[in-house]
Amino acid sequence: MFLFQRCLNFCQQKLAHRCWLLSIKYSAIALTFSLIIVACNGDSQLNQTSVSNSQPPSDSLTIWWNKGYLLEEDEALQKIVRDWGKISGKQVKLFFETEDELPQKSARALTTGNLPDLLFSTRAEYELIPRLAWEGKLTNLAKVIAPVENLYSPAVLESVYLYNQKEKQRSYYAVPIYQATIYIHYWQDLIEKIGKNVNDIPQDWTGFWQFWENVQEELRSEQNSDIYSLGITLSDKASDSYYFFEQVLEAYNVEIVDREGNLQVDKPEVQSGISQSLDWITALYKQGYIPPNAPQWLNPDNNFNMLNRKVVMTPNPTLSIPAAQREDEEVYFNQLGTLEFPNKPNGEPMRYIVSVRQAVVFRESKNQEAAQEFLAYLVQPETLTAYLKAATGRYFPVMTPAWEDEFWHDRRDRHIAIATKMLTERPTRPLYYTRNPAYTQVLEEHIWGKAINRILIDDLSPEEATQEAIARIEEIFEQWE
Repeated sequence: MFLFQRCLNFCQQKLAHRCWLLSIKYSAIALTFSLIIVACNGDSQLNQTSVSNSQPPSDSLTIWWNKGYLLEEDEALQKIVRDWGKISGKQVKLFFETEDELPQKSARALTTGNLPDLLFSTRAEYELIPRLAWEGKLTNLAKVIAPVENLYSPAVLESVYLYNQKEKQRSYYAVPIYQATIYIHYWQDLIEKIGKNVNDIPQDWTGFWQFWENVQEELRSEQNSDIYSLGITLSDKASDSYYFFEQVLEAYNVEIVDREGNLQVDKPEVQSGISQSLDWITALYKQGYIPPNAPQWLNPDNNFNMLNRKVVMTPNPTLSIPAAQREDEEVYFNQLGTLEFPNKPNGEPMRYIVSVRQAVVFRESKNQEAAQEFLAYLVQPETLTAYLKAATGRYFPVMTPAWEDEFWHDRRDRHIAIATKMLTERPTRPLYYTRNPAYTQVLEEHIWGKAINRILIDDLSPEEATQEAIARIEEIFEQWE
């Protein structure tokens, strides 16, 4: 029953298959706060929240926002919208959409011209925003960021300082909302079952991964024949695949794009590093330490396998796995653990790739002034901090004053404490799209996931898969010139 409840909780929060619960929950909210729910179905949810005022509907500020994994996230944003509506006297129409549908919906809107005034999408950061900035389709939001610019970390600012090809200049074409990096979650009680604890986990690269391989062998000797040590997503459809592989490339000190935005894949050391990284990750699969269906996984699947104890550990680019178990204190505090990555293979400390989730205003949006006024209200440190706390710390603040809040330093909460350490004390860098927007297409096309699958499914060598991937990357960059 406990396992069933845990899986049910996960499905409700991660996969959004709980519309009957949403209807009840949001109906109660509607009675209290006069909110309007306009749609809900099994695969996608489009929730509209209207804030009453004297302005006509045609002048409403329209916001499309990524639906949260937790109801509390959506409720917190709805409160922010209501509060700003009261302050500004303006009407807001807030629509929620799932993370898979929203980028597609936005792309269609760009074609039809039926644009929202403001968009926030978790996947737009690397699949949409750099391209739209390059094409001159986003509003310059420098005046929104200017009053709070000194409150952001350098890596966060770099993530939204994008190039506009039409105007031949860089500026802030997006506003940072929150950030994350890739964490490692593991079952502490499973490693304790074989007489180990977190202090036994080596910090050198080879020893770290060998530890998990040994855990699998020992657990299987105790009748856990179907358990795997590593929940690594290997498909050519999941963003989790390329995010983890980007971190592996960082571990091997492979620089695909230099700081001036120049592609480096023609260098022998870069080609060798890509091949070595592909060889390392595919060898783990071939040796049987990753589940056989990992090449078909989508983003929720490593979470699902982890929460069902099919794997002992998994890397994940948010704290969604522990967040899904927060209501069960025994699981959250005593059974699940969160770790940093080990040192790089050469012994250097790991540098973490930071993902910064961003909000944008379309250049052709009708309510430019209202959209920027709302963003200026939203990015006040106390407003954003309250929003992120409502999400139970699944994401981390982008503003340094918020880092001082005791919520992020609770030593009992090892998940958030580790995330805080990784993002405030360790070296970080943004994804390569900030250096050259052509890299967004590399991610969109899942070049790394395809290379991995060419090795695992089509039996190419790592060297052959590397050359194939490089050829396509070079084509992409040529198309962007």
